[in-house]
Amino acid sequence: MTVNRAAAYPAVYALLRAAADVADHWVQTDHQAQHKAKPGAEGHKANGGHAASYVATQAAALLVGNHVLGLGLRPRSIAAALALSGATHYVIDRRWPVRKTAEAIGKANFYNLGGPLGGAYLLDQATHHLAEAIAAYLAVRD
Repeated sequence: MTVNRAAAYPAVYALLRAAADVADHWVQTDHQAQHKAKPGAEGHKANGGHAASYVATQAAALLVGNHVLGLGLRPRSIAAALALSGATHYVIDRRWPVRKTAEAIGKANFYNLGGPLGGAYLLDQATHHLAEAIAAYLAVRD
């Protein structure tokens, strides 16, 4: 089956985005959320566990959505999308890359606005959305 990219892309993006919210806000443990940005092995271990459950949640959404909606996604394309989404999620959730980028482009004040659930969270989420948009494209490519 050939994938109709124009029809499949919005559905795949919606599936990735919904699964990301579930993974970040329901599946992620309190421990992972509190420790994933810490330096050293503790932070990497917490973030690795979170990234793994995040990818698993997105994989379940894509596999079910592919079947139910008849999207015709190929396994290798799904794998590429999940690899990109998981890797970028891991990097973004270390927090320092988003903070350093915000500082570099003059958004440090916005990043610090409203504490950790203010500007920092909004820039984090915007960066995840961008990565998921690219991952959705990878999922629908032939």
